[in-house]
Amino acid sequence: MIAYFWEQDDAVAVAERLGGEVRRGRFHGEDDDEDHPWLVVLDDVDQAALDELLSEHDGWLEPESDAAPTAPPPLPDAPKRFKK
Repeated sequence: MIAYFWEQDDAVAVAERLGGEVRRGRFHGEDDDEDHPWLVVLDDVDQAALDELLSEHDGWLEPESDAAPTAPPPLPDAPKRFKK
């Protein structure tokens, strides 16, 4: 799981309490480094304790996505005709 925080102090406090690793995150299209959130990468944690710390430190949670992308639908063999 990855928890996001706007302030470095909040991210460090949560990482110390839950044993996570603090990193600097990036949003796509953001140029300014000050606008990037701080990440806390967590392994197995107590969900109730994490929810309490997220609300206390104004953070949010993004689960890791390990799902494989689905295959696109098949393409048609011929063009569709609207009029006969």
